[in-house]
Amino acid sequence: MKKTITIKGITIGEGTPKICTPMVGRSVSELKNEALHIKTIDADIVEWRVDFFEGVEDFLKVKEALKEIRGILPNVPLIFTFRSEREGGEKELSNQTYLELNKAAAESRMVDIIDVEQFYDEGIVKSLIETAHSNDVFVIISNHDFEKTPPKDEIVSRLRKAQELGGDIPKIAVMPRNTGDVLTLLDATNTMKELYANMPIITMSMAGKGVISRIAGEVFGSAITFGAAQKASAPGQVPVDDLRKVLEILHSNL
Repeated sequence: MKKTITIKGITIGEGTPKICTPMVGRSVSELKNEALHIKTIDADIVEWRVDFFEGVEDFLKVKEALKEIRGILPNVPLIFTFRSEREGGEKELSNQTYLELNKAAAESRMVDIIDVEQFYDEGIVKSLIETAHSNDVFVIISNHDFEKTPPKDEIVSRLRKAQELGGDIPKIAVMPRNTGDVLTLLDATNTMKELYANMPIITMSMAGKGVISRIAGEVFGSAITFGAAQKASAPGQVPVDDLRKVLEILHSNL
């Protein structure tokens, strides 16, 4: 029996993939406007991409922004994500600042999940998992390849390693160069689901070619899909309301 995770009434790992929408505002006022817009659409989860935030290295400003977001979206599961430049994000932080930023977010208890990049130093990853869990915060262990799609065995290996590190949701996003790459990602997802996963997983093939992977998660095994509210945070994100319609059509026919 695969483990599920329930946060604020949303169960990740059963039924249709849960729709997560990103917040990418550079200022508190932009974030507030995004949060107000998100209240009007049918998203299940929100991800604050804090690497877009101009005050990211001032932890007091980060906490102030979190309070504003939470004030508007008190009952929506919130993922806190600093995406490094090397994995498609907006900037780089030193290892120490990355560690302290994510610890501060977890210890604030204003977030429900932190996203930790798998290929940071393993000591940092394990420290963040420990801090998050001690504050009742879940952990996504993520990996993004914006250049290519690794072979199936490598995708499965990375997902298994993320699971072994002790997080709660392994995640991988890859870039397809052709439609065969999309099939590789879907095949790897299905193999992970059927043979190895004891927790929800997130996988996606990015850009236009990979859109099918964002809507077929219930078939192949990806538990969360990412849809755009006002601005996309990665190539290939479908608007949330369109995504919801397609997911429901698939679900009703399974």
